[in-house]
Amino acid sequence: MPEQTADPSDLRGACAQCFGLCCVALPFAASADFALDKPAGKPCPNLQGDHRCGIHADLRKKGFTGCTVYDCFGAGQKVSQVTFGGQDWRTGSKERARQMFDVFPVVRQLHELLWYLTEALGLPAARPVHPELRRALAETERLTRQTPQELAALDVAAHRQQVNVLLLRTSELARSGAAGGKGGKKGKGKGKDRRGADLIGARLRGADLRGASLRGAYLIAADLTGADLRDADMIGADLRDADLTDADLTGAFFLTQPQLNAARGSTGTRLPESVTRPTHWTAAG
Repeated sequence: MPEQTADPSDLRGACAQCFGLCCVALPFAASADFALDKPAGKPCPNLQGDHRCGIHADLRKKGFTGCTVYDCFGAGQKVSQVTFGGQDWRTGSKERARQMFDVFPVVRQLHELLWYLTEALGLPAARPVHPELRRALAETERLTRQTPQELAALDVAAHRQQVNVLLLRTSELARSGAAGGKGGKKGKGKGKDRRGADLIGARLRGADLRGASLRGAYLIAADLTGADLRDADMIGADLRDADLTDADLTGAFFLTQPQLNAARGSTGTRLPESVTRPTHWTAAG
């Protein structure tokens, strides 16, 4: 029987079915990522009356790079169309608007977990924990369909911790058979453990990171040109401005589209099928 997974289309942002929640509920500060300050609960000045962005095609040019690397994992349309039954925050009471803005970040975290759990169920090496993963997936999906009041009161951090135990086990199983290097020999056990490592600006050109755990690693502005990242665990790795030109991420797992969108790469960068090549990437020079 096929594994029970979430529909991938439900775990990607569909702005046409959302009421611009990420443009209102979330705060941002003037920085390299955003051109101005905006508090939580206040609409971005670029948000139009139809909930569309007025500068969507020019976000990077206008200083809103942060918007281009964000993905709600489908939480926006879930909150807009399911949790609140298609009721717009603009036309309802202030209390309903406040509820929507409070619930949106919670559902976003749950949908991110659904993304990881769904990917984990697609990893053959993780078959020993597939029953537990299926139960966690079903429970997480159930939580996303609670009432606004229940969602607002949910201890989402505790649920994330429970799911993370399974994702760690999945990582160990998936990396245990990773090859030991570009020569193709099988490694003994899992690859290098770089969890939470400070690799900001690191020179990792051509590095052998196959089967490595890069969970939560800081790879900001790291040079990963031509690096071998096959079968690596990329969950939570900070890839902002990291250079992935000609890097090989084939089989890398728990890699999300926002992570890639924040990085630099080329047409020679090899990617897993779960993500797409960012449009701002250019061919290697």
